Formats: sequence, structure tokens, C-alpha cells
Amino acid sequence: MSELAKNILKVASKAVKEAQKKSLKNGVANVYSKNGRIYFQLPDGTITEQTPENYRRKNA
Repeated sequence: MSELAKNILKVASKAVKEAQKKSLKNGVANVYSKNGRIYFQLPDGTITEQTPENYRRKNA
């Protein structure tokens, strides 16, 4: 991997971590997918597969 590619990945990784931290601070869950399963990291740090109430459709 080139030095440029390493630097781009480093900057991108830092930006993602900052965005995730900001989301949690603002009460917004972070959403992840692993092996086809959806996970939510709630603002209190809990990780769950249960869709948070405010993410559910009202007409579903």
C-alpha cells in the first residue's frame, strides 16, 4: 500500500470516529452491519439488534 493510501485511510478513519462520537453525543444511534445483521449502538453505549423506537416506521 502506498504512503498516500495509508494517509488517506488514516484521515478517513479519524473522520468516521469523530462522526460516530458526535452522533452518540447528539442522541443518534450508530448503525452497523456485520455478516448481514444490523446492529445499533445506542447513545448510552449499548449495542443491540433491536431497532430503536425512533427508527421504526409509524405506519409499518
